[in-house]
Amino acid sequence: MTGAPIKQTAMEHYVSSAPFDPDAEESRELTRGSRLDQASQLKLTWWRFRRHRIAYYSGLLLLAAYFMIAFVEFIAPYNVHSRHVDFIYAPPQQVHFFDKGRFVGPFVYGRSMALDMDTLQRNYRDEPDQVQKLRFFCAGDPYLFWGFIEGNRHLVCPAEGGQLFLMGTDRLGRDVLSRIIYGARVSLTIGLLGVMTSFVLGVVIGGLAGYWGGWFDLVVQRITEVLQSIPSIPLWLAMAAIMPPDWSPFLVYLGITFILGLLDWTGLARAVRSKLLALREEDYVMAAQMMGAGTRRIIGRHLIPGFMSHLIASATLTVPGMILGETTLSFLGLGLRAPITSWGVLLTEARSVNVIALYPWLLWPVVPVIVIILAFNFLGDGLRDAADPYK
Repeated sequence: MTGAPIKQTAMEHYVSSAPFDPDAEESRELTRGSRLDQASQLKLTWWRFRRHRIAYYSGLLLLAAYFMIAFVEFIAPYNVHSRHVDFIYAPPQQVHFFDKGRFVGPFVYGRSMALDMDTLQRNYRDEPDQVQKLRFFCAGDPYLFWGFIEGNRHLVCPAEGGQLFLMGTDRLGRDVLSRIIYGARVSLTIGLLGVMTSFVLGVVIGGLAGYWGGWFDLVVQRITEVLQSIPSIPLWLAMAAIMPPDWSPFLVYLGITFILGLLDWTGLARAVRSKLLALREEDYVMAAQMMGAGTRRIIGRHLIPGFMSHLIASATLTVPGMILGETTLSFLGLGLRAPITSWGVLLTEARSVNVIALYPWLLWPVVPVIVIILAFNFLGDGLRDAADPYK
C-alpha cells in the first residue's frame, strides 16, 4: 500500500556576507572586561544598584514623593484649612467613569445627608441623578504657595457646587486626602533634616574618636553606650516635654528635628569609628601625615570618601526612624501640633476606638507612613548591597 507522496519544501538558507573573524567573541569579552575595569566606583555602584529592582523602584517612588511635596498646594484638591460643615465625617467617595452605560469621564455622584435623631449619626447617600464631573487644572480654594505666593490653581477640583472627598472628611469637615498631601511636606522633610543633624554629629564625633583614639575615644564610647541603653520613646518624651509651650509651630518643628537628630547619631558614630580604626593604619594615611596634612584634611579628604557609600546607606536606613519618631511624638500629643499638619498630627484624630469603629477612613494617614518607611528600607538595603560593587 502506497500513500500520497510527501511534498517537500525547500528550506531557505541565509549566508552572511561579513568576513569571518574567529577572534570576534574574544574581543567582545575583552571589551566588556575593559569596560568594567575602566569604570569608576560610582558608576559600578550605580550599575549594581540598578540590578536591585525593588530598591531601584523604591528610589523612584521616594523621588516622586519628595518632588510632590514642593507642589502640595497645587496637587491637593482643597486648601488644608478648608472646612465643609455640611459634610462632617463624610465617608470616601468613589470615582466613576460610566453612568448608565454611557462614558462620561471621571466623576462622582452628589451626596445628601440625613441625621438619625435616635443615634445622632450622619447618614450619607449617593444621588445617582447628580453627576458631578471632575475638573482638571482648575480654579479652586485660594492658597499661599509656600506661604508667600497667592494662587488658586489645583490639579483636580470638584464640579461647580459639588464635592470631592476621595478619602472622606474629619470631624471639622476637612478633606482627609488634602491634609495627607500637606502633611507629607512636614513628615518627609523632618526626616531629612533630622538625619542631616545626625549625619554631621555622627561623622564628626565618630571620625575624631576613630582617628585620635585614646581618652577621647573612651569618653565617646561611654556616652554612646549610655544613650543607646535608654529606651527611645521615654527619652523622646522627656526631650519633647522640655520645649516651652508658648513656642510657635515653626520653632516646635525645628525643636523636634533637632531632638531626633541629637538622639540618633550614636549608631552612625560607631560605624564611622570602626571604619576609621581600620583605615587610619593604611599607607596613604601615613603618607599624608608625613607630608604635613592636618587631622581635618586627612579625615575629610582621605578617610571619609573611602566609605561614603556606606555612610549614605546608613543615613538612608536612619530616615524611617526619624519619620516614626515624629509620628509617635505627634500622636502622643508631645510633638508637632496644630496648625502644623503632619501624618502624626492627623493620626491624633484616630486615637479613640469609637472613632476608628465609626469612621475608619481617619486611619488613611497610616498608609503613606508604611509605604514611605518600606521604600526607605528597601532603598537602604539596595545602597548597602551596591556599596561594594566588586563584591
